[in-house]
Amino acid sequence: MILERSESQPISGDELSRFFEECQYTAFRLETLQVYDVGYEEEAFRRFLADGAVVTSRSHEEWARWVGSGRQFRRVHVVAEPLTDYVRFECAWAYRSSVEAGEDVNILPVAEGEWPQGIPRFDYWLFDSHQLVRMNYAPDGSMLTPDLVTDPQQIVQANVIRDRALHLAIPFTEYEKRFDADMRSL
Repeated sequence: MILERSESQPISGDELSRFFEECQYTAFRLETLQVYDVGYEEEAFRRFLADGAVVTSRSHEEWARWVGSGRQFRRVHVVAEPLTDYVRFECAWAYRSSVEAGEDVNILPVAEGEWPQGIPRFDYWLFDSHQLVRMNYAPDGSMLTPDLVTDPQQIVQANVIRDRALHLAIPFTEYEKRFDADMRSL
């Protein structure tokens, strides 16, 4: 099975932050959820739904600092179309500013009910191709716990999944051309 939950241990948010500070070369994120419930985004998401406003927050500034640190940050988000309100918000609010800061954001679009072969239905971070953190979420998209995966075979598998996802995905800058200016509709 792809990236089993065995041979892993829960880590704290502070420990996860340390991986970002200590990675030397690369950080890769696979995102698979269509809705995330992240507390620091709540007000920005509410405003986006109300009037399309896109606001910058302290979390954007911190992320820009990490991304602009000379290391390579890459991401693939598997998105089901039609997009959820949250994914539209994420594209308009987070991805545009992440790309401006230097992150390589990619989108792997799929039709609703379909899923790309060889790509798991869960999220992870892979730091410097050898430190793997599986991100565990509740069904509503709220974070449960990140788990540090120590099994070498699963770490190798995460690298293979990363390569496949990047091969199948398109750059966010190309994907967003399909939308109107505020990501309201295709």
